[in-house]
Amino acid sequence: MKHLDVDPSEDPEKIAAIRKIRKLMDFWQIEPSELRGRPVVVLPRAAAPVIRYRHPISGMTWDGNGSQPPWLREALLREGYTPEELRRAAQQTTEDSTL
Repeated sequence: MKHLDVDPSEDPEKIAAIRKIRKLMDFWQIEPSELRGRPVVVLPRAAAPVIRYRHPISGMTWDGNGSQPPWLREALLREGYTPEELRRAAQQTTEDSTL
């Protein structure tokens, strides 16, 4: 492996470290290109879940995945809302945000 000369004006400890690294690279037959590692793959972010239910007063939302949140059970059982009313509130908010 061909090495470039070390600048003598550099810090002596840095020069010693570079020499040691070069010796290790020669011993293990490591090419400089191998030191860069694998390219980092950036994955696209997942889209935000679609809101399927929204409380018309509090604005709390649920995407329909997982167990029902307490606010939804409360709205259906105690406040008298129907699932359709909560779906409509979610759709209206979505339509308003796209305008």
